[in-house]
Amino acid sequence: MSQKQVFIFGAGYSGKAFARANRGAATIVGTTRSEGKFEALRQAGIVPLLFDGKLTNEIGETLEKTTHLVISVAPEDPGDPVLNATREAIVGMPDLQWIGYLSTVGVYGDHGGAWVDETAACRPVSKRSVMRVEAEQAWQKFGREIDRPVAILRLSGIYGPGRNALVNLENGTARRLVKPDQVFNRIHCDDIAGALWHLIGGNTGGIFNVTDDEPAPPQDVVAYAASLMGIEAPPEIPFEGAQLSPMARSFYGENKRVANAAIKAAGYRFRFPDYRAAFDHMWASGDWRDGAPRSPMKGAKA
Repeated sequence: MSQKQVFIFGAGYSGKAFARANRGAATIVGTTRSEGKFEALRQAGIVPLLFDGKLTNEIGETLEKTTHLVISVAPEDPGDPVLNATREAIVGMPDLQWIGYLSTVGVYGDHGGAWVDETAACRPVSKRSVMRVEAEQAWQKFGREIDRPVAILRLSGIYGPGRNALVNLENGTARRLVKPDQVFNRIHCDDIAGALWHLIGGNTGGIFNVTDDEPAPPQDVVAYAASLMGIEAPPEIPFEGAQLSPMARSFYGENKRVANAAIKAAGYRFRFPDYRAAFDHMWASGDWRDGAPRSPMKGAKA
C-alpha cells in the first residue's frame, strides 16, 4: 500500500507538531481522552478518535488500515496502556510497517553531568522513568515477536510555540534557578516531528536520543530569551532555597549531557541544533506564542 496512514496514540503537543509537518504524505489519525480537544487535533491535520485505555471498534477498524504506529502515551502501573489494550489488534494489522515509541532521556537517570549515548546504562531514578524503561522493553520485545521495526525516541525537554522561555517571560512565570554545574537537554517540537518523519521514511528501528547538540544551564536559556525581547532577565535564584514542586525538584536531581550521534548517523539533520537557533527563529517569525505570527511585545525589540 503506497499511501501511508499514521496512527498516533496520544496526539498531544508533539503529535500535533508531527501532523503540522505532514506534506500530504500521509493520513494521520490521533487519539485524545477528551472530545473537547477534537477541534485542536483537526486544526493540526489529525483525524481525532477517543482512547481511554480501551480498544473501541472505531480504533480497531482504523488500525486495520494503518501503516505506521506512534505511541505517545505515558506508561501506568499495570504497564503500557496502549499495548495492554490493543496487542491483539496490532498483531492483526495487515499493513503495519513500523512502530515508534516516544520515550524520555529520563531513563538514563543521573550521570553526574557526564555525556551519555544510547549504549549507556539506564539508571532511572523516578518511578515514572522506571516505568518508561519497562515500556520501552515491552515494545521492543513485541516488535521482535511480530517482526516489525520499533524505534524508541528518547526525547529531552520539549519546547516550541506556546511552550518556551519567551512565553514564560511574557506571562511573568520565568525564573532563573541556578544549581552549580547543572545542565538540561532540550529539543524543539519541530525536530521531534522531523526525526519521526525521517525514521518513518526508512522504516528505521533502533534507539535514538532526540535532543539538540548543546545541553545548557537552564538560567542561560532564560537570559538569552530576555535578551531577544530587549528586557531584563529575572534575578538568579539559588537552587537550594527555591520553592519547587517535588516533580520539578526531581528533575534537578538528574544531571547528564545526552549525545545525539545515532539519529544523525541515521541521516537526520536537526533544524534547530541548539536553543539559540530555535529562539532566534521563534522570535523573528513571531510564532513563539502559539504558532500564529504576531507583532513583538510592546516595548520589546524585534
